[in-house]
Amino acid sequence: MPKVRIFTTLFCPYCYSLKEFLKENKIEFEEIDVLEDEKARQEMIEKSGQMGVPVVEINGEIVIGFDKEKISKLLNIQ
Repeated sequence: MPKVRIFTTLFCPYCYSLKEFLKENKIEFEEIDVLEDEKARQEMIEKSGQMGVPVVEINGEIVIGFDKEKISKLLNIQ
């Protein structure tokens, strides 16, 4: 099973769409609210080079934004 982490905020519509997409495809994920967790926010910035959300980490690979095509490819979603 892939390890999926989502750096997100409560008010981000793209984050919501991403989470719904993963749930529909039965992909488990860890959600990290970067507004609440300053350490996680720093980790996200270091890994992605930017401050916008969502940032998705799939088995160590970083995807910036809800890039459905790239996320689907990394997770083998048809």
